[in-house]
Amino acid sequence: MMPLALALTLGFAAVEAVAGWWAGSLALLGDAGHMLTDSLALALAAVAAWLSRRPPSPRHSFGLARVEVLAALLNAGFMGALVTALAWSAIGRLAQPRAVAGEAVTLVAAAGLAINLLVGWLLSRGEQTLNRRAALLHVVGDLLGSLAAMVAGVVISLTGWTPIDPLLSLFIGALILASTVGLAREAIHTLLEGVPPGMSLETIGLRMAALEGVDAVHDLHVWAVGSRQVALSAHVVVRELSGWETLRRALAQAMDEEFGIGHVTLQPELAPVTRVPVSTLSRGEPPQPRA
Repeated sequence: MMPLALALTLGFAAVEAVAGWWAGSLALLGDAGHMLTDSLALALAAVAAWLSRRPPSPRHSFGLARVEVLAALLNAGFMGALVTALAWSAIGRLAQPRAVAGEAVTLVAAAGLAINLLVGWLLSRGEQTLNRRAALLHVVGDLLGSLAAMVAGVVISLTGWTPIDPLLSLFIGALILASTVGLAREAIHTLLEGVPPGMSLETIGLRMAALEGVDAVHDLHVWAVGSRQVALSAHVVVRELSGWETLRRALAQAMDEEFGIGHVTLQPELAPVTRVPVSTLSRGEPPQPRA
């Protein structure tokens, strides 16, 4: 799916660039530039997805799953740079309006809208990893850009009001920037080994402590290795070690089935033993436990 989406996006970016230059449309040129960065984003996403499936090695014991997160962060950076460039050009166009061929813009933008809908459909059919979501965000931005260019073309054709072209570019850029910031925050959160979205460290700890045989849980850590793998490590306090293997399996199964945590590392610890002072026993008095 990814190679086909890449070919469609790159091919139509060239068409929009030529048409935007000929028609004098900033919205169309902006959408062409956006589709070009999308092509780079899709290529980066495809390479990252391939690398993330490589098995662990002595150098990378978890494999290369985080390459997808790095690709998503890099794609967010591309989007931020593109929105900045579009905003700068739009402000300049508002200060010095130019003639725009509205009919040509409308036709090309309508074709771009159809292409972006097809590419978005192709990408939405796969597993929604952070990396794929970053690529899909680019395509959604393209779709909005094509829609903005088409609306601008219709308005210019009917009224001749050319400021609609840069104004719509600014509006679409703001929408794209809001989504880009959210994606970048999630990628950075993953790289900082934060608790994955939708998971609660307290809830997971209480669920582990609720299993029979577990006295307490501490040093609990939950983080995402990549889009497909969540890991957990913890110290588990138990009364005796004889049934540890059975308890460990029960804990791992509960984490996998209830929270989707497939990589579980647990360290058992014996609960403190209650000690009775020797001097108390020698006097024949009832023993007084002391921790």
